[in-house]
Amino acid sequence: MSHSILLPRIMEVGRNACQKLPTILDSLGIKKPLIITDEMMVKLGYVEKLQAILKEVDITADVFSDTMPEPTESSIESGVQQVRHQEYDGLIALGGGSPIDSAKAISILGKFGGVINDYKFPRQVNEAGLPIVAIPTTAGTGSEVTKFTIITDEANNEKLLCVGMGFMPVAAIIDYSLTMTVPPRTTADTGIDAMTHAIEAYVSQKRNAYSDQQALAALRLIGPNLQKAYHDGKDETAREAMMLGSTLAGIAFNNSSVALVHGMSRPIGAFFHVPHGLSNAMLLPTITEFGISSTPDRYADCARALGIAELNDTDDQANIKLIAYLKDLNTELKVPTLAQFGVQKTEFDELVNTMCDQAFGSGSPNNNPRIPNLEEMLQLYALLWTESASDGVLPS
Repeated sequence: MSHSILLPRIMEVGRNACQKLPTILDSLGIKKPLIITDEMMVKLGYVEKLQAILKEVDITADVFSDTMPEPTESSIESGVQQVRHQEYDGLIALGGGSPIDSAKAISILGKFGGVINDYKFPRQVNEAGLPIVAIPTTAGTGSEVTKFTIITDEANNEKLLCVGMGFMPVAAIIDYSLTMTVPPRTTADTGIDAMTHAIEAYVSQKRNAYSDQQALAALRLIGPNLQKAYHDGKDETAREAMMLGSTLAGIAFNNSSVALVHGMSRPIGAFFHVPHGLSNAMLLPTITEFGISSTPDRYADCARALGIAELNDTDDQANIKLIAYLKDLNTELKVPTLAQFGVQKTEFDELVNTMCDQAFGSGSPNNNPRIPNLEEMLQLYALLWTESASDGVLPS
């Protein structure tokens, strides 16, 4: 059986890779780009830095900086209108996953119109919007190398998964120097997000030989370096490893899929505004423990790649270490419970059936090695409210 592999046309990787932006734009024939970003990138001076690089080759780039964390249709609307009324020939997406996801949606909506609900999965959006050059500034989402975008439909409080070649950036600039100022909380959340991408891509029912290699390579980089980057943000070696690990994890799940963690995580973000990586972290130990008996050899491979199990450990030994590691990691990286984040149990209980509907509707749970039924998913959500989500899981 063959598998279709999708990647950006151009990838520039390494410190100060941003300096190659003019060359990349020239190779793509982009002469009037719009920078899609957020206010933090403006405050940090990164937008001004890009504009200065472009000015050296006589390119003036306008800026749309009103993107929001966990983007919604209304948060991108003014960007869509700006694209519709100006003759831009490309977009530069600068920031974390939210600006990059916003740029993907703006690229399609700005060119073809409609509303984001028109493009949600299972529709495959393969028409080409404005070409995107993605420049990530966090090591986590991998959005710079994926055909996915997540935009919240506010009318239904639903995070819409949108999929297709039309959302794939034509170029990605992977410059880890842009992550050196990322604060510890964001470093932790995005880092666990990248780890989740790699693990889920490797155990997914849509996995393949190509995605397997990218996932394992990502875990080998993330495992020894996530805590280092969290505790010492100036550790350049750790930052470089996390940035490349994040991109490889993105390539892995883009060409495989994510699974149950992501399916259950998106409704938590939509209803309670929990950052995506953080909601993944809340779920990852329990969901891993739920599915581990269905493909123990694969999860054991993940444990060995992360460096937390020995090559000569049995699969059972490796998996015991994996579960313990994921629980201890959440403690070390100060991942809060839903209650500690501020979510009210009564509100959660009122919404949990809708959350299950949205999770199943995304399609991601069906990629899991063990697919839950509705009652099992309700129980998995309920475990978020135990004193420690690791105190118990459903029987295997």
